[in-house]
Amino acid sequence: MPLQIYKRGRFYWAKGWVEYNGRPIAGPYRRSTKASSEAGARDWINRETELQIRRHVVGDEPSKTFSDAIMLYNAAPKTAKQLIPIVEEIGDMPLGAISGALLKGLGPKLKPKASTDTWWREIVTPASAVINNAHELEGTPLIRVKPYDKFERIAQDKRRGKISRVERKPADKEWIEAFCRAADPYNAALVRFMFETAARIDQAVSIEPDDLRPAENKVRVKAQKGHPESWITVSPQMMDELLALPPKRPKNRKTGRFMKPRVFGYGSSTGYNTRWKTICKSAGIPYLSAHPAGRHGFFTELVVRQGVDPVTAAKAGRWSDPNLPMRIYAHAETDEADVRARFRTNHVQADTVQIPKSKKSQKE
Repeated sequence: MPLQIYKRGRFYWAKGWVEYNGRPIAGPYRRSTKASSEAGARDWINRETELQIRRHVVGDEPSKTFSDAIMLYNAAPKTAKQLIPIVEEIGDMPLGAISGALLKGLGPKLKPKASTDTWWREIVTPASAVINNAHELEGTPLIRVKPYDKFERIAQDKRRGKISRVERKPADKEWIEAFCRAADPYNAALVRFMFETAARIDQAVSIEPDDLRPAENKVRVKAQKGHPESWITVSPQMMDELLALPPKRPKNRKTGRFMKPRVFGYGSSTGYNTRWKTICKSAGIPYLSAHPAGRHGFFTELVVRQGVDPVTAAKAGRWSDPNLPMRIYAHAETDEADVRARFRTNHVQADTVQIPKSKKSQKE
């Protein structure tokens, strides 16, 4: 039976055989086309049929290289920049010859002073995405890479003389109030908004006047990190602060043009940094960037300081899995010395043994 499609769940699947001159040459198939529309599924069948007929007529073609796979991959500008040195290093290698160990070994060669987390994020992840995209489109080999373990991370930190994964200090109410006393109204409202809602800095600075619903105390935050656009509820006091800010039109630093009005007045997710450092110095408090001041502070405040259960806190902060913020965002605040001292505390016990008083001598 020639290849046919049927729907299963969200995607269309293909079943049957690829035929040539009335004879089956490849199959049987029973696999997902990874397409959520019928047109996309038919495009997949056409590509697969053409590939198998070409193989049947002329035999297997030379193996595709990493450079060939790059041409199939629609990379974002940031990812494309990360892929340039990788292509220069392994562009001519056949995809079947590229292993997980080889990709991990590119880290010390391309970025010798970086951490293993940077290697994973800027080398292994984009290279794996290119290879696995070619697998989905052309049937080339799939790749799975084992993450760097803690021993590899510690060894690299020792070589570069710098510790990675330094624990961030989250904001607390005292830090927020000290910051706001020294800040202008825009930055004071910005830090309070992130501390109250766990919004990311890019979501916060992107808010426009039309994203406010004062009657419902709701603010629209854009989609980010796999989460869809949503309306979040804020306190009436927070909404009053937002409404009191005259919107500003920031200038795009690349084009020089003015952008649409924004509530907090910033045009990018990094524009706040210099101003916040000045505010923290003036307030006499340690500098915290937006993430520990907002998202880290939000979860630690609710779970550690106020005892809110992690599931409720995670839902309020728009985490899909409460285990993630518990592992990354919840910061213990008990001093280690205090914990150790508990083992040395002398517990006072009631003396239940009564020693009788010596009887008075009967002699006169």
